[in-house]
Amino acid sequence: MTNRSRRLKKKLHIEEFKELGFTVSWSFAEGTDAKTLDSVVDLFINEAIKPNGLAYEGSGDLNWQGLICMQKIGNCTEEHRKIVSDWLVNHGLNRVKTGQLIDIWWDELDF
Repeated sequence: MTNRSRRLKKKLHIEEFKELGFTVSWSFAEGTDAKTLDSVVDLFINEAIKPNGLAYEGSGDLNWQGLICMQKIGNCTEEHRKIVSDWLVNHGLNRVKTGQLIDIWWDELDF
């Protein structure tokens, strides 16, 4: 095991500076118009992401996928996964999938 300084561990996002997040994907119904897409994604950000201290990076049209992590350095939890999944399902979105918690700096994304 390599003995690394605290400063280097922080730069590498390892050990106590490791950050956990998760992938998310969902689909809108075929034929959903652009205005509805925009309003639902805005609601998602304003109701599920921001109030829970989360950040979302992703994109899509009818099929969306992205990565969710904390707005500040920290770790997402199983509760965060549940909040996101429940919100998407409760708003009628299809094929909702949240990945397992992963190291957002070093693990491979699992869409």
